[in-house]
Amino acid sequence: MDAVQDPTLWQTLGQLLQTLLTLLMQLASLGFLWLLWIVWGAWCLWGVNWHRARAYLANGAWVPAILSMLLIAIVWSRLDSRACGCIGVAIPNFWWQLGYVGMLAGIAMFCGWLQSVLHWTPHELNLEPPAHGDGHGHDHGHHDHAPSHGHGHGGHGHDASHSHH
Repeated sequence: MDAVQDPTLWQTLGQLLQTLLTLLMQLASLGFLWLLWIVWGAWCLWGVNWHRARAYLANGAWVPAILSMLLIAIVWSRLDSRACGCIGVAIPNFWWQLGYVGMLAGIAMFCGWLQSVLHWTPHELNLEPPAHGDGHGHDHGHHDHAPSHGHGHGGHGHDASHSHH
């Protein structure tokens, strides 16, 4: 019997394809479950300059950060007022939200530590427009270099402040 015509080979390939599809679906659902953690970790590692942030935190920015964490946990506990049985023990409302927010802060601090150990900082993005460096030293809002077309305005046809007596 020819191997191409063997029905068990096609059944095995079909089972393999079905198993791979099941695996991909489980990985996608797991990835979706952990999406917040993955995105947060990626942002904290590659989007935050922890060398600069550490200086701000050392100068007192840790106080509003802690207060923000508490406020987020309080608001979240009012929006979702159930206890959490996620570790086998019922964790009361507010405390599990505070723990969750604390874990996100812990991931951020770990990413900052990792950046310092690896001596790595993300690329600095300059969101300011580039400085005008053509050397003319004039304001582009004022059009003095328009040629005069015999209108008697000396290139200031748009300026109504000139009085002609």
